[in-house]
Amino acid sequence: MTAEATLPVETARGDVRAAESPFEAAAVRRARRVRLVLAGLSVLLVLGALLSVGVGAVGLAPGQTLGILLARLGITGGAAFTDQEASVLLAIRLPRVLLSIVVGAGLALSGAVMQGLFRNPLADPGLVGVSSGSALGAAAAIVLGATLGVPAATAFGPLLVAVSAFACGLATAFVVYRVATARGRTSVTTMLLAGIAVNALCGAGVGALVLFADDGQLRDLTFWTLGSLGGATWGSLAVAGPLVAAAVVASPWLARALDALLLGEAEARHLGIRTERVKGIAVTLAALAVAAATAVAGLIGFVGLVAPHLVRLLLGPGHRALLPGSALAGAVLLVFADLVGRTVLAPVEVPIGIVTAVAGAPFFLGLLLRERPD
Repeated sequence: MTAEATLPVETARGDVRAAESPFEAAAVRRARRVRLVLAGLSVLLVLGALLSVGVGAVGLAPGQTLGILLARLGITGGAAFTDQEASVLLAIRLPRVLLSIVVGAGLALSGAVMQGLFRNPLADPGLVGVSSGSALGAAAAIVLGATLGVPAATAFGPLLVAVSAFACGLATAFVVYRVATARGRTSVTTMLLAGIAVNALCGAGVGALVLFADDGQLRDLTFWTLGSLGGATWGSLAVAGPLVAAAVVASPWLARALDALLLGEAEARHLGIRTERVKGIAVTLAALAVAAATAVAGLIGFVGLVAPHLVRLLLGPGHRALLPGSALAGAVLLVFADLVGRTVLAPVEVPIGIVTAVAGAPFFLGLLLRERPD
C-alpha cells in the first residue's frame, strides 16, 4: 500500500476522511473477535451441559436427554428412555447443571465488576466481604440451628442455611460500603481496607462457632465451606437464578462507566460519569450475585478471578465485551469443574471448591509471576 492511500480524500458529500483508517480496521477486527469468542464460549457451554447431564452412574445419550425433555413438554420424539432415566435427568442432573451455570456466571460477572471498580485485575468478589459474611451466616445457621429447633439435618435446615448466608452476605457488603462512604463520596481504597477488616472479623466469628459445634455440625460446616452443587434443586435454582440473571442483564449499563474509571475517578467525572452512583450500583450487583451464588452452593473460589482474566486476555479490557464474556466463561468453568468433581473419583464426589482451587491457584500464581517487575 502506498503512502498516498491513507491521505485524506473528499467524499461526494464534501466530508474529509481517511480513505482507509487503521482505527476503523482495528475496530472491525475486534468486533469480529468478540463475536467469535462469545460464540465459542456459548458452544462450549452447550457441549459441557450436554456432557454433564449425560455422564454419571446412569448414562444418558443426547437423544435420550432430548426425548425426556420433549416428553416433558408433551411432544413425542427422541430416543427411548426409562422412568428411572427421566427421574435422574429431571430431578438431579438438569437442576444441578443449570445451577452450575447460574453460580459460575454470577461469580465471574462479580469478579469482572470488582476488578473494574477497584482498577485492579487481581481483585476478587470477596473483597467487599460478601463471601466471608455468607460463611458466617451459614455457620451460625448450622451451629445454632439446633438451638432454634431447625437443625441442618432436617428438611428446613438447608433453607435456613441458604437464607442466613444470603442475608449475612448482603449485610456485610452494606457495612463495608457504608464505612467507605462519607459526605456522599465513597473511597475505593477505604472500601478495600474495610473489606479486609470485615473479612477478618467474620473469619473470627466462624472460628468461634466452630468451637461450639459438635461432630455433625462441624462436618456440615466443613462441606459447606468447600462448596458443592450436590444439593441443587429446582427450588434453589428458582431463588438464585433471578438474582444472578438480573445482575447479568443490568451489568452492560456499567460497561462505559467502568471503562472510564480505568482512567481514574477524576477523569471519569470529567467524561460525565456519575462515579458515586456507579460505585453503589456496581457493589450492589456484585453483592447480590455473589450472595445468591454462595447461599446455594457454598464457598467457591477462583472463578471470579480466573474467568475475567481469561476473557481479558482474549478480548482486552473493554467492559462491553468483558462482562458478558466473563459470565459465559464462568458458567463454562463451573460446569466442567462440577463434572470433574463428581466423576474423577466416582462414586466419591470431590467438592467443587477443591476442583476450582486446584485449577485456579496455579493460574493465579502465573498471573503474579507475569505482573512481577523485570
